[in-house]
Amino acid sequence: MALPYNRGGARDWARSRLRGVANTLIASYTSDLHDINEAAIRHDVRLEIEHGFMGFLAAAETALTLDEYVRFVEMTVDEAKGRALVIHHASFNTLDENIEVTRRAASAGAELALLAYPPSFYPSSEDDIYAFTRRFCDAVDIAVMLFPVPLWGFERLHPASLSVKVMERLIDDCPNIVAVKAEGGHQGIGGFVETWQSLAERVVVSEPLEWVAMPLAMLVPLQFSGTSNQEYYGSIVPRIFEHIQRKEHAEAMALYWQMDPARRASAKIGAFGGTNMVHRTAWKYQAWLNGYNGGPIRMPAARLLYDQMAMLRNGLIASGLPVSDEPDEAFFIGRKPE
Repeated sequence: MALPYNRGGARDWARSRLRGVANTLIASYTSDLHDINEAAIRHDVRLEIEHGFMGFLAAAETALTLDEYVRFVEMTVDEAKGRALVIHHASFNTLDENIEVTRRAASAGAELALLAYPPSFYPSSEDDIYAFTRRFCDAVDIAVMLFPVPLWGFERLHPASLSVKVMERLIDDCPNIVAVKAEGGHQGIGGFVETWQSLAERVVVSEPLEWVAMPLAMLVPLQFSGTSNQEYYGSIVPRIFEHIQRKEHAEAMALYWQMDPARRASAKIGAFGGTNMVHRTAWKYQAWLNGYNGGPIRMPAARLLYDQMAMLRNGLIASGLPVSDEPDEAFFIGRKPE
């Protein structure tokens, strides 16, 4: 499948296409975990669109094989039929593997790649980060979103993970870099602010976390927020973003404060902890509470315990948001088991 832009036009495409809130979609598996579950994946794509997300990250960090991941992308693209943007998750074991799967994902219909760095990549300088990223971008034609975040361990080189200096060099040299998912320096907003001030006129700058993004969108013309686990809240985050785009700030803030109990519950799960890994099991459970498939995922997977599930469920109840009344054991089976 051909990309809808060439390298020289990728930034114009991104400025036009990256508008709204993008979510994260985690693949569902068959009950025996031997394969991915097409019916469940298609169910989730339909619900993403129903909830108002402009697109979603096809997450790669749940022990999918390379071939399974490409099939996952193919299924999501086919089910979305242009109604949602499928974002490739370039998060595999090595740089060469990332390049290989990214090329295949683009052929399968993904239109944007979020670049992650493998755990074995331990740069000794910012030049090493530049070289890794440059090699990836030069080897693929798909549009790329840079991702400074306190997961990679780059803070020993610069507190913002990817410094603005490094990102400026990369944007100068790689025309297919079209966006930055600006989580550097979190939980503070300094990384986003510096990225916005330095780069927003050249590429799309995203703040993915709703508790930061929605208030900031009332102060700066933020056109894109993605990608994160906003499906936990159902349709409320896209609705808040739409209110902000229409300058209906009072309505937006009323919804923002309404969801605060759920937001606080989600924050207690955390994305990092001592493992420096996103808790994908918790994210899948959060999605299940709002109608998505749920179901088992492969090891290695973080365990989700009863008190954590109760906390996440009660957060939605306290916020007056939609929440499944099915018992938690149903999550581990999934709504469309195969």
